[in-house]
Amino acid sequence: MMDLFDELGGDPGPLSWSRTVAREAVHRASVAEVLLTDVRQAGDGRFEAAACWPRSHPTFPRGGTDLHSPLMVVETLRQLGIYLPLRHYGVAPDARLLITDLFFRIDPAAEPRVAFGATEITCLATVSEVRRGPAGGVTALRLEVAFLAGGRAFALAGGGALFLDEERYGTVRAGRAGTVAPGAAPTGRPHPDAVTVGVHTAHDVLVTQGTGPLGAGGPAPDDVLLVEPADPRHPFFFDHASDHVPGMVLLEAARQATARQSGGTLLRPTAGRLKAARFTEFDPPARILCVPHHSTCVFRVLQGGEQKAFGTLHYR
Repeated sequence: MMDLFDELGGDPGPLSWSRTVAREAVHRASVAEVLLTDVRQAGDGRFEAAACWPRSHPTFPRGGTDLHSPLMVVETLRQLGIYLPLRHYGVAPDARLLITDLFFRIDPAAEPRVAFGATEITCLATVSEVRRGPAGGVTALRLEVAFLAGGRAFALAGGGALFLDEERYGTVRAGRAGTVAPGAAPTGRPHPDAVTVGVHTAHDVLVTQGTGPLGAGGPAPDDVLLVEPADPRHPFFFDHASDHVPGMVLLEAARQATARQSGGTLLRPTAGRLKAARFTEFDPPARILCVPHHSTCVFRVLQGGEQKAFGTLHYR
């Protein structure tokens, strides 16, 4: 049987955290937002990757703690979910990569503490359920990633993705396809105070408070939270233009809504799931409906009478 080192063309040595992969390979416009630094194939759908988590990410200041944001796990998963299909499964560079679902779990007792410099993360990724179209191209797959720091496993994340060519994407989007940058909220609805949704600055807030009931017998204004980013050019959430609300935005909006609805008691999730049933549009703003219960929150994203996404967040 071929030795792994032979497959890689000789002993590749340890993973490198010296420089990032190409930003185009993870669909990032800014090099500063690229987390992956090295990715190697281990055979049978298995990969080993290195990720570098900055000591002080501008979107995720630690606020006096020594922990990274849980979204760093999800963003690393997202980047691997783009890099691997593009570089190892023949997915075309201009294909549309769509998240269908994702999950993450973090062990608070094992997760790395921020020390000097960046945190070096090792990712053990497994690709499964690869589907191909009539022409043989990959159209979907699932990815699961174990996260280690200092040789100790501390998180697990995974999810599914679809890959559509421009023609198929245009058909699915039914006239909404195209590179459309999100605009500023046109209604002037107020954004909650940053502290109440567990973020550092006002421009990190992704939800607004409704200014009135959503119909007869509807909720009171303070209970209506809509997905309307305070900064429509946010360097992390909107690194590049999109014609629909990204899944990462929905997940963080749900986290912020949970923080708001729980009165600030549920701020940092240690596990979560998101299922994207349909595309969420920027207009009209989608509503986040969340129901906290003890250390769990169930959320739904509603728009135009449809459930666009749903999921859960768990806290300790």
